[in-house]
Amino acid sequence: MILRLDDIKKYFPVRHGFLQRKMEYVKAVDGVSLAIKRGEIFGLVGESGSGKSTLGYTVVGIHRSTAGKIIFKGEDLATRQHMDVRAISRKLQIVFQDPGSSLNPKRTIRQTLELPLKVHRLGTRRERLGKLRELLQKVELPEEYLHNYPRALSGGQRQRIAIARALAVEPEFIVLDEPTSALDVSVQGKVVRLLLSLAKEHDLTYLFITHDLSLMRNVASRVAIMYLGKLCEVAPTSEFFKNPLHPYTKMLLSSIPVVSEEEESLKPERSVPKGEIPSPVNRPSGCGFRTRCPLAMDICAQEEPRRTLVNEEHEVHCHLFNNSRIKGDYDWND
Repeated sequence: MILRLDDIKKYFPVRHGFLQRKMEYVKAVDGVSLAIKRGEIFGLVGESGSGKSTLGYTVVGIHRSTAGKIIFKGEDLATRQHMDVRAISRKLQIVFQDPGSSLNPKRTIRQTLELPLKVHRLGTRRERLGKLRELLQKVELPEEYLHNYPRALSGGQRQRIAIARALAVEPEFIVLDEPTSALDVSVQGKVVRLLLSLAKEHDLTYLFITHDLSLMRNVASRVAIMYLGKLCEVAPTSEFFKNPLHPYTKMLLSSIPVVSEEEESLKPERSVPKGEIPSPVNRPSGCGFRTRCPLAMDICAQEEPRRTLVNEEHEVHCHLFNNSRIKGDYDWND
């Protein structure tokens, strides 16, 4: 395992009431545990507000975790104390959703790509220029773009620059935070193919965050579903689509648009949830999905569902399975 998350929590304080004296917490990530293998593309899926992007930001250090452990190559990054943060940040990079806001409009492409090399003190000026040309070649852009500003590029070209910036320091693990959702449909496929090609060429590991389950079917080796800061289900991609277990997973899969009756027959029975996703400040007791779940039971309001292993790689967090399946823990030494 290249990355292991052990009961990771990220709470944001919010003040209410007279003189802002009442303190509450947005539980954006609330006890997530998972392990990602070296070289795999791990998909993280959920609705807006599920906490998936916050989890990615916490992994790379943009947010500091409230509790839990982030074990990257044997080192706990949760506190990032007493370690070479610069060396760690070289190995962990992120590509943001919107390249229009993640690239500084006042910097040329050369300045943008050269900055991480300067921060990490990599190479002479001439060596860095050679590296920048190599990076543009990798993301299939001409060398002349080094002198342009982001405003002169299309959305797809800007995202390629963001990918090149992440590759500049030769990372091992990249968080992809919905890297195609802000792009035109015609461009999305090209960017995905580029990411897959780079993963093979550089032996990269991706945490691919998205709301698009159709994309995960063709990209990820394993998929995890998040809802209201917690995991619902984790499984290999093939099994995830053939044998979904959690009611929320079935709901998401049943809502995927298809173009043929054959594809429609492969989807789970249509399930329509009740209401909207609750606020992470006032999370329902017990199972967070129970207020929308058509199969909710009395115990769902009383206790949080435990993690249940269906087999070595398929886990589900649901009371429907807590008493009928074998329970276990990850083999962290795998």
